[in-house]
Amino acid sequence: MSNNNHLHLLFACDSFKGTISSARTGELLTAAAARELPGATCRAVEVADGGEGTVAAVVAATGGGLATVEVAGPLGEPARASYGLLPGGRAVIEMAAASGLPLVPAELRDPRRTSTFGTGQLIEDALARGVRDVSLAIGGSATNDGGMGMARALGARLLDDKGCELAGCGEDLAHVAAIDLAGLDPRVREARFHVMCDVDNPLVGPRGCAAVFSPQKGASPEVVTQLEQGMRSYAAVLEQTFGRPVADVPGAGAAGGLGAAALCYLDAELVPGIEQVLDLVGFDGLLASSDLCVTGEGHADAQSVHGKVVSGVAARCRRAGIPCVAIVGGMDADATELLACGVDALVPTVLEPCSVEDVLAHAERNFSLAADRTFALVRVGMQTQGVLPRV
Repeated sequence: MSNNNHLHLLFACDSFKGTISSARTGELLTAAAARELPGATCRAVEVADGGEGTVAAVVAATGGGLATVEVAGPLGEPARASYGLLPGGRAVIEMAAASGLPLVPAELRDPRRTSTFGTGQLIEDALARGVRDVSLAIGGSATNDGGMGMARALGARLLDDKGCELAGCGEDLAHVAAIDLAGLDPRVREARFHVMCDVDNPLVGPRGCAAVFSPQKGASPEVVTQLEQGMRSYAAVLEQTFGRPVADVPGAGAAGGLGAAALCYLDAELVPGIEQVLDLVGFDGLLASSDLCVTGEGHADAQSVHGKVVSGVAARCRRAGIPCVAIVGGMDADATELLACGVDALVPTVLEPCSVEDVLAHAERNFSLAADRTFALVRVGMQTQGVLPRV
């Protein structure tokens, strides 16, 4: 790098929830770089951590498109859901699009009644379009059905002790006596499945899906107990059917047991969401020709080191030997743990005490000012090294 015309900047920020989209952060960073480092080459890639916004980010970054399908919502009601079709016969699906908690009115939330059938319909549609590589994000579910609904949509049959087929919602867990796989779509075995899962909860027990997550989905203490007992029974049937124990596998309890179902019915690989997203968007290739990467997220704290965008991006930068700066909307003392993950500098957007309302109202302004400060310091560093002339 002989002068700043050869400075290559890569921007890969998560959205700042409720204020700035991932795409917009790239635009603001590019504008700031033009002010402070004129002539620098800027590239921006949309990223997410496998949660909300993953499909939009990956589709935008890869030049893919959206497929919209009529599916059964969590309560069986007709709904329309979209997923991403990517180059190379790949797809990215957010289960929340078809089976997410926001799709169920608060007064109707009851994980005994909800099902992942619509998620299975999205997978079935992708397979029918020739997709053979599916990345499935499983956060934000309304369900605790052990993935039975998804399995039914793909052709499996859940049978009770009389051989009658069950609907496959949460209240059916305790009644599953056998699983008939004869009708499972054969294209499932031809495809690879990557399940983006950022929780390590097992299927059952004190940290299992019923105990930890079903209260958030409308379960009373009595219903939690019912679901836990049902899930233990269902786990035993899964082990008998597939020959693999899943009750204690980390991540099996994600999305009300959809993690376990993905392991069994789809032979899926459970992967951290941010890692799969970075692979899908070709992040390492972009990073290889960059001199500096700027990442960011709305708030940095101790949780940021566990599967979030900043820590995932920073780890890739460290492995590649590329400096990484994180611009964050807010941070607490524990955010400094990111410095051990590959972040070289943390730049907060808010510098003085103010209300949350004020922070949200001025999010873009504060982000732009933080970007200006970041690139001004980069310019000073380059001047100190003699790469740029002092003005």
